[in-house]
Amino acid sequence: MKNLTEEDKKNAFITAVTSYQNADNRWQERNRSGLTDAQLEEALRYELGIYGGCSGHNNRPAVEYQGSGLKIWASWGHFNSCIDQPIFEGRSTLKMAREVYQISNPDDTQLSLF
Repeated sequence: MKNLTEEDKKNAFITAVTSYQNADNRWQERNRSGLTDAQLEEALRYELGIYGGCSGHNNRPAVEYQGSGLKIWASWGHFNSCIDQPIFEGRSTLKMAREVYQISNPDDTQLSLF
């Protein structure tokens, strides 16, 4: 089975957090306003929903996700989200959201130094 590249993981993340209509607009607004960790966690839970996913197609890996625990799974083959480790979970999902969407944290006092 083909291993996931970092680009595959990033694309799986984007797939998971943009499954609802107008998600791109909401992420642009979040980028403009900035979010604390608590606010970003709430936004991610909303975008991930209770549970969702899509099968691998168009040369993309299969992706599953859930708001509880901010978990995202992806694989080029078959996987079982009940027993397999997610590629993102909790803090790593927050970190990826900040990286992908360039969302600042107003609670980060280091930002004020620049």
